[in-house]
Amino acid sequence: MERAIFKTKRFKDGQVSAAIEQMGDLHVKIRGNTYEELFEAAAIKEAFDSLNTITRYSSKLTIYCLIGQRSDRRFEDNQSFDLKMISNFVNLMNYDQVELLHPHSSVAVALINNSKEISPDKYVEKAFNSLGNPVLISPDAGAYKNTFNLAEKLNARLIASNKIRIDGEPKIEIYGNVDGLKCLIVDDIADGGRTFIELAKKLKSCGAAKVYLYVTHGMFNYGFEELKNQIDHIYCTNSFKDITNHEFVTQYEN
Repeated sequence: MERAIFKTKRFKDGQVSAAIEQMGDLHVKIRGNTYEELFEAAAIKEAFDSLNTITRYSSKLTIYCLIGQRSDRRFEDNQSFDLKMISNFVNLMNYDQVELLHPHSSVAVALINNSKEISPDKYVEKAFNSLGNPVLISPDAGAYKNTFNLAEKLNARLIASNKIRIDGEPKIEIYGNVDGLKCLIVDDIADGGRTFIELAKKLKSCGAAKVYLYVTHGMFNYGFEELKNQIDHIYCTNSFKDITNHEFVTQYEN
């Protein structure tokens, strides 16, 4: 089956426009970490729909790093539910299928029609193999289920950790022996990375030989200097941005 060919244009005032140059099954791939990219996907779909009246070609949207995915609830009564708002906009595009790479929670898949998750397993497996079978570390209770399933697939040892409060003070607990081991923390998103810094510090205080970090969505808007103090190397995809010429980071292409 032929693939649709399209082009887009952004005007200086911010307007986004699209044109279909050849009809066929439509597959739009975007990072989706800006509103501009979502509008671009909407413009492409609108142009496609205007021509898709006889043959009825299929349409698919792949979003590698959905903007607002961490805002998966209404944090305060007077605040907007951002992920719901963004999901409503995606639903208005009416793609036959929407793929989301490693969403922060299941809420995104629940809110977006015809959506499914793209597993990050193949990227984690690359990091795992390059490190020579490290122990996997689940950083918190929310990540445990996914990390458990991944550990079973890789036949890897898994150790859970969690942040608890004792007398009102946060404390990281490690539920296993990491003495002398290489540890690979696995999670979905990192920006400043404070949680991972503290977890790596705790792992090393418990005797871990090396601590590595895998995240699918490497934002790292605050740089790497603090992370370097505790984490030995980072693995991520280019779902959010390209990180080039940085010996501290290994990046896998989507």
